Amino acid sequence: MSADRLLSRGLRLEYATLAWNVVGTPLMIFAAVRAGSTALAGFGLDSLIEIFASIVVVWQLKGGAHGRERLALRLIGSAFFLLAAYVFGQSAWTIASGEHPAPSPLGMIWLAVTVVAMSLLAYGKLATGRALGNVVLRTEARVTVIDAALAAAVLVGVGLNALAGWWWSDPAAGLVIVYYGIKEGRQAFSPASIRE
Repeated sequence: MSADRLLSRGLRLEYATLAWNVVGTPLMIFAAVRAGSTALAGFGLDSLIEIFASIVVVWQLKGGAHGRERLALRLIGSAFFLLAAYVFGQSAWTIASGEHPAPSPLGMIWLAVTVVAMSLLAYGKLATGRALGNVVLRTEARVTVIDAALAAAVLVGVGLNALAGWWWSDPAAGLVIVYYGIKEGRQAFSPASIRE
Protein backbone atom coordinates (compact mmCIF):
# COMPACT_ATOMS: atom_id res chain seq x y z
CA MET A 1 0.00 0.00 0.00
CA SER A 2 1.32 3.46 -0.88
CA ALA A 3 2.32 5.96 1.79
CA ASP A 4 -0.52 8.29 0.73
CA ARG A 5 -3.11 5.56 1.16
CA LEU A 6 -1.65 4.56 4.51
CA LEU A 7 -1.71 8.17 5.63
CA SER A 8 -5.33 8.48 4.53
CA ARG A 9 -6.20 5.30 6.44
CA GLY A 10 -4.45 6.61 9.55
CA LEU A 11 -6.46 9.82 9.35
CA ARG A 12 -9.75 7.93 8.93
CA LEU A 13 -8.94 5.82 12.00
CA GLU A 14 -8.25 8.97 14.02
CA TYR A 15 -11.46 10.63 12.81
CA ALA A 16 -13.42 7.51 13.81
CA THR A 17 -11.80 7.61 17.26
CA LEU A 18 -12.61 11.29 17.58
CA ALA A 19 -16.24 10.74 16.62
CA TRP A 20 -16.60 7.84 19.08
CA ASN A 21 -15.16 9.83 21.96
CA VAL A 22 -17.02 13.04 21.14
CA VAL A 23 -20.22 11.03 21.61
CA GLY A 24 -18.91 8.96 24.54
CA THR A 25 -17.43 11.73 26.69
CA PRO A 26 -20.67 13.57 27.52
CA LEU A 27 -22.48 10.24 27.81
CA MET A 28 -19.98 8.99 30.42
CA ILE A 29 -19.97 12.29 32.32
CA PHE A 30 -23.79 12.23 32.40
CA ALA A 31 -23.80 8.62 33.63
CA ALA A 32 -21.09 9.42 36.20
CA VAL A 33 -22.97 12.37 37.65
CA ARG A 34 -26.24 10.43 37.83
CA ALA A 35 -24.60 7.44 39.55
CA GLY A 36 -21.98 9.35 41.58
CA SER A 37 -19.38 7.08 39.98
CA THR A 38 -15.67 7.87 40.21
CA ALA A 39 -14.86 5.13 37.71
CA LEU A 40 -17.28 6.45 35.08
CA ALA A 41 -16.05 10.01 35.63
CA GLY A 42 -12.45 8.85 35.21
CA PHE A 43 -13.35 7.01 32.03
CA GLY A 44 -15.12 10.10 30.70
CA LEU A 45 -11.97 12.14 31.35
CA ASP A 46 -9.89 9.43 29.70
CA SER A 47 -12.12 9.84 26.65
CA LEU A 48 -11.25 13.55 26.67
CA ILE A 49 -7.57 12.57 26.58
CA GLU A 50 -8.29 10.22 23.69
CA ILE A 51 -9.88 13.17 21.84
CA PHE A 52 -6.81 15.29 22.60
CA ALA A 53 -4.44 12.50 21.52
CA SER A 54 -6.34 11.99 18.26
CA ILE A 55 -6.17 15.72 17.50
CA VAL A 56 -2.42 15.68 18.15
CA VAL A 57 -2.00 12.69 15.81
CA VAL A 58 -4.12 14.29 13.07
CA TRP A 59 -1.96 17.42 13.43
CA GLN A 60 1.15 15.28 13.12
CA LEU A 61 -0.12 13.18 10.20
CA LYS A 62 -1.11 16.31 8.27
CA GLY A 63 2.43 17.63 8.60
CA GLY A 64 1.72 20.16 11.33
CA ALA A 65 4.09 18.37 13.67
CA HIS A 66 6.87 17.66 11.20
CA GLY A 67 9.99 17.34 13.31
CA ARG A 68 7.89 17.78 16.46
CA GLU A 69 7.14 14.16 17.32
CA ARG A 70 8.65 14.55 20.79
CA LEU A 71 6.38 17.54 21.50
CA ALA A 72 3.34 15.56 20.31
CA LEU A 73 4.26 12.64 22.58
CA ARG A 74 4.87 14.92 25.57
CA LEU A 75 1.50 16.62 25.11
CA ILE A 76 -0.18 13.21 25.22
CA GLY A 77 1.96 12.16 28.23
CA SER A 78 1.10 15.32 30.15
CA ALA A 79 -2.59 14.69 29.65
CA PHE A 80 -2.16 11.19 31.09
CA PHE A 81 -0.42 12.52 34.20
CA LEU A 82 -3.27 14.99 34.78
CA LEU A 83 -5.83 12.21 34.40
CA ALA A 84 -3.97 9.99 36.91
CA ALA A 85 -3.81 12.80 39.47
CA TYR A 86 -7.51 13.62 39.20
CA VAL A 87 -8.75 10.02 39.34
CA PHE A 88 -6.43 9.16 42.26
CA GLY A 89 -7.77 12.09 44.29
CA GLN A 90 -11.39 11.31 43.45
CA SER A 91 -11.02 7.57 44.14
CA ALA A 92 -9.32 8.23 47.47
CA TRP A 93 -12.05 10.69 48.45
CA THR A 94 -14.84 8.28 47.51
CA ILE A 95 -13.29 5.39 49.46
CA ALA A 96 -12.48 7.55 52.51
CA SER A 97 -15.93 9.16 52.62
CA GLY A 98 -17.74 5.87 52.01
CA GLU A 99 -19.95 7.38 49.30
CA HIS A 100 -21.89 4.64 47.56
CA PRO A 101 -22.20 5.09 43.80
CA ALA A 102 -25.47 3.94 42.23
CA PRO A 103 -25.61 1.34 39.44
CA SER A 104 -25.45 2.70 35.88
CA PRO A 105 -26.95 0.48 33.15
CA LEU A 106 -26.24 3.19 30.55
CA GLY A 107 -22.59 3.34 31.61
CA MET A 108 -22.23 -0.44 31.52
CA ILE A 109 -23.69 -0.72 28.01
CA TRP A 110 -21.45 2.04 26.64
CA LEU A 111 -18.37 0.53 28.29
CA ALA A 112 -19.06 -2.93 26.80
CA VAL A 113 -19.44 -1.52 23.29
CA THR A 114 -16.36 0.68 23.78
CA VAL A 115 -14.19 -2.37 24.57
CA VAL A 116 -14.94 -3.78 21.12
CA ALA A 117 -14.75 -0.49 19.19
CA MET A 118 -11.46 0.66 20.73
CA SER A 119 -9.84 -2.76 20.28
CA LEU A 120 -10.61 -2.68 16.55
CA LEU A 121 -9.44 0.92 16.16
CA ALA A 122 -6.22 0.22 18.08
CA TYR A 123 -5.38 -2.72 15.84
CA GLY A 124 -5.89 -0.59 12.72
CA LYS A 125 -3.78 2.26 14.09
CA LEU A 126 -0.93 -0.02 15.14
CA ALA A 127 -0.79 -1.76 11.75
CA THR A 128 -0.96 1.56 9.90
CA GLY A 129 1.61 3.23 12.18
CA ARG A 130 4.04 0.36 11.66
CA ALA A 131 3.58 0.43 7.89
CA LEU A 132 4.13 4.21 7.85
CA GLY A 133 7.00 4.09 10.35
CA ASN A 134 5.07 6.70 12.36
CA VAL A 135 5.92 6.65 16.10
CA VAL A 136 3.15 9.08 17.05
CA LEU A 137 0.43 6.95 15.42
CA ARG A 138 1.87 3.82 17.08
CA THR A 139 1.93 5.58 20.45
CA GLU A 140 -1.65 6.73 20.00
CA ALA A 141 -2.59 3.13 19.13
CA ARG A 142 -1.36 2.23 22.63
CA VAL A 143 -3.57 5.00 24.02
CA THR A 144 -6.51 3.36 22.25
CA VAL A 145 -5.55 -0.09 23.60
CA ILE A 146 -5.46 1.47 27.06
CA ASP A 147 -8.90 2.96 26.40
CA ALA A 148 -10.26 -0.54 25.62
CA ALA A 149 -8.55 -2.05 28.69
CA LEU A 150 -9.82 0.74 30.92
CA ALA A 151 -13.34 0.30 29.58
CA ALA A 152 -13.11 -3.38 30.53
CA ALA A 153 -11.70 -2.63 34.01
CA VAL A 154 -14.29 0.05 34.71
CA LEU A 155 -17.03 -2.27 33.43
CA VAL A 156 -15.94 -4.89 35.98
CA GLY A 157 -15.92 -2.33 38.81
CA VAL A 158 -19.25 -0.75 37.88
CA GLY A 159 -20.72 -4.20 37.21
CA LEU A 160 -19.68 -5.53 40.62
CA ASN A 161 -21.26 -2.49 42.22
CA ALA A 162 -24.50 -3.07 40.28
CA LEU A 163 -24.68 -6.86 40.62
CA ALA A 164 -23.12 -7.55 44.02
CA GLY A 165 -23.50 -4.21 45.79
CA TRP A 166 -19.72 -3.86 46.19
CA TRP A 167 -19.75 -0.04 46.21
CA TRP A 168 -15.96 0.12 46.74
CA SER A 169 -15.33 -1.70 43.44
CA ASP A 170 -16.31 1.48 41.56
CA PRO A 171 -13.55 3.74 42.99
CA ALA A 172 -11.16 0.76 43.02
CA ALA A 173 -11.67 0.45 39.25
CA GLY A 174 -10.70 4.12 39.03
CA LEU A 175 -7.30 3.21 40.50
CA VAL A 176 -6.65 1.05 37.42
CA ILE A 177 -6.94 4.27 35.40
CA VAL A 178 -4.37 5.89 37.71
CA TYR A 179 -1.88 3.07 37.11
CA TYR A 180 -2.20 3.19 33.34
CA GLY A 181 -2.21 6.98 33.27
CA ILE A 182 1.15 7.09 35.07
CA LYS A 183 2.56 4.24 32.96
CA GLU A 184 1.57 5.85 29.65
CA GLY A 185 2.64 9.31 30.78
CA ARG A 186 6.10 8.00 31.65
CA GLN A 187 6.30 6.09 28.36
CA ALA A 188 5.50 9.23 26.37
CA PHE A 189 8.29 11.14 28.16
CA SER A 190 10.82 8.32 27.76
CA PRO A 191 13.79 9.23 25.53
CA ALA A 192 13.40 5.85 23.83
CA SER A 193 9.78 6.49 22.81
CA ILE A 194 10.71 8.72 19.89
CA ARG A 195 12.94 6.00 18.42
CA GLU A 196 10.44 3.11 18.64
